[in-house]
Amino acid sequence: MQHNQEAGALSRRGLFKVSAAFLAGVSGLATLPKQLLAAPLEGKLVTLIDLSLCDGCADRPQPACVTSCKQEKNHTIPKPVDPIPSPFPTNIIEDWSKKQEVANRLTPYNRIFVQKALVTVNGQEKNLSIPRRCMHCDNPACATICPFSANTKDKNGAVVIDQELCFGGAKCKTVCPWQIPQRQSGVGIYLKVAKEFMGNGVMYKCDLCIDRLRAGRTPACMEACPKKAMLIGPRDQIHAEAEKRAAALGGHIFGRQENGGTSTLYVSPVAFKELEQKLSPASADPKKGQPLLKPGVKRKMAESDGLGKVVLAAPAIGLVAGLVGAFGKLSQRKAENAGKEER
Repeated sequence: MQHNQEAGALSRRGLFKVSAAFLAGVSGLATLPKQLLAAPLEGKLVTLIDLSLCDGCADRPQPACVTSCKQEKNHTIPKPVDPIPSPFPTNIIEDWSKKQEVANRLTPYNRIFVQKALVTVNGQEKNLSIPRRCMHCDNPACATICPFSANTKDKNGAVVIDQELCFGGAKCKTVCPWQIPQRQSGVGIYLKVAKEFMGNGVMYKCDLCIDRLRAGRTPACMEACPKKAMLIGPRDQIHAEAEKRAAALGGHIFGRQENGGTSTLYVSPVAFKELEQKLSPASADPKKGQPLLKPGVKRKMAESDGLGKVVLAAPAIGLVAGLVGAFGKLSQRKAENAGKEER
């Protein structure tokens, strides 16, 4: 009776349901609860990606999550100017506007893609499918370093780039251990400021469908997933669900400590160290928009010096502080040289 009352309460809270028959048909998941812990989309949210369920949509031209994301987001990117200004001094232009169909890597027009890793599960070889997109870190260095505060972490956990404020400087990509953000040149505010010298477009990545979340809806990729391999819900409940699934699989969890902790958890039937080895270099190259999956990766800015921490902790004054620091060091150096000459 008590169990039935609890189940009814969970249903009233709007939890997603997964059929018992489906769960029972998946190896190692028969002991999981029939009702999936994913409550109304409010408060601090975490997503769960279950690699034992994802099959990469082998029966489709491309994974459903990829298709739904493109449909949801690609129309929001402005058409680049023609010609795109060549930035000084790099002269590097990144234009994906004519390659929007690309689906085997991250691009501004492809914010989620599915990697493959041939692994051994329960003594049998299996191609594990791994959806990759922004991890939505708990303490995102990308948001900390942005000098214009274009990159922020929402109270619901989503890390979001405001394309109206982003100059496309790509510092966010530099400090991301997975190099997730991707640049589209020829769009954005830099065109109105100093198009040859200041920025080079806008950085794009998964924003966890922030508008849908604020409207109480699930992200497009999760809604489209035919296997229900991706879930979202309150932090504590999703963490507990990840623990239960990992225990049922005899598996592993990724995202709890990586880069200081993230709002995305992966559950895998094999160790992530093995997945990392299988992905590199055959199916992963950060320089080509294909993130690695190294377990235990540290936050890059954790060892910044004192001045760096001050600069990066206050994005709005970052440029000024950086210049002040640089001029201070130059002045100190000149004074020291002058003192040497006098002696």
